[in-house]
Amino acid sequence: MAKGKKLVPESKQVLDQMKYEIAAELGLPVGQGYNAGADTEFAGELGAMGSSGSGSKDYWGHLASRDAGSVGGTITKRLIEKAEESLFSLS
Repeated sequence: MAKGKKLVPESKQVLDQMKYEIAAELGLPVGQGYNAGADTEFAGELGAMGSSGSGSKDYWGHLASRDAGSVGGTITKRLIEKAEESLFSLS
């Protein structure tokens, strides 16, 4: 399989939704309309804000690596829990 190719492209929307739900639970300031750093010319050049298919991109660059990692780690934990639940329900 090519690097970066999604096995289930439809999963992107669900994972994005989960990402924002977890960020909200952790009290992290992200989401549509949060423009931290977007008013600087440099941030605009980097694409911190811009157009994506459904509107402006959300900016996550102001978060500490630890906070962003917490979101990813929590997503992984929940996906494993869901997989375990579905395995246990089969038996």
